[in-house]
Amino acid sequence: MKLRYLILTLATLPALAQAQTQLSLNENPFGPSPAVNAAITKALPNSFRYTGQEGDELVSAIARHEGVDKDQIIPGDVLAQLGIYLGVKGGKGGEFIYSVPGYPALVDAAATVGGVVISVPLNDKKENDLAAIAAKIGPNTQAIYLVNPHNPSGTVTDNKVFYDFLHSASQKALIVVDEAYLEFSDDFEGRTAVNNIKAGDNVVVFRTFAKAYGLAGLAFGYAVAPKPVADYLKKQGLGGVHDLNRISVAAVSASLADATYIKTVHDKVNAERTKWIGVLDELHLKHTESQANFVFFDIGKPYNEVAAKFKQEGIIIARSFAPYATWIRITIGLPEENSKAQRVVRQLAK
Repeated sequence: MKLRYLILTLATLPALAQAQTQLSLNENPFGPSPAVNAAITKALPNSFRYTGQEGDELVSAIARHEGVDKDQIIPGDVLAQLGIYLGVKGGKGGEFIYSVPGYPALVDAAATVGGVVISVPLNDKKENDLAAIAAKIGPNTQAIYLVNPHNPSGTVTDNKVFYDFLHSASQKALIVVDEAYLEFSDDFEGRTAVNNIKAGDNVVVFRTFAKAYGLAGLAFGYAVAPKPVADYLKKQGLGGVHDLNRISVAAVSASLADATYIKTVHDKVNAERTKWIGVLDELHLKHTESQANFVFFDIGKPYNEVAAKFKQEGIIIARSFAPYATWIRITIGLPEENSKAQRVVRQLAK
């Protein structure tokens, strides 16, 4: 009887896992381009081989997509590696400035090799506080790390203000801009810091296919850098195409070739984000002006209590982000998932 009970319990585990609505990791719930599955299927028979020409072709495609030279592209999920190499280059005591709360992958990596992390709180609008960051730049500053749209707030900085800051500050230190969520914003072309790179500024831009492109399970990103920076990083071993996952390369190549898919995702997420903002305004809940695929708002109750309520309803939300003890971040999911989460918010807001 006990064995039978155990078997039945194990058999129900997948169903229990599926019952959870995951709104915590900022994934794209609409999935990748329809072309991706076919590309993966086609690539599978050659998965025993290292990536070669396919990787080179993808780097060329990315360069065309960005409007830069091929040798300015460093393929791979390189944020942590970038932090390590910049930390080593700067030597022990080299300073890395970033906004808190934030996504700390680069600065955490730099800290492991002696880098000193300088944290700057967000401003009143939960945006990167560029004036405060500028005031922290000194002779030991090795790099400034910014996320735009920011995570967890989803906020963006005014285009001209951001461009001008990058132009000025990059004359004093390298700036790394993480644009993981920029495809969800209202003005990708106008907001991207690649504009600064093209203008000759000392800026590196990181992108990922894990968010808008729906390839979170096939981790792939890349950096766009000025030629001297790209050359240095490649000499340290970053960006080798033979190190790339062959299946990820196939998926990313298919994603880039589908010129209409990102607009479709953008429009779907934007429509759901607008509904979310409508609910938050209706309930008079303070929130940021998110330009990402998540919302960040003040529920007015302690995080642990709120997360437990969501979990009770089968919804997983993001971790807490100090010092915002009553604020929560919720990923924009499918319409039915958002409606389910909004019902919980209504209950909590009573």
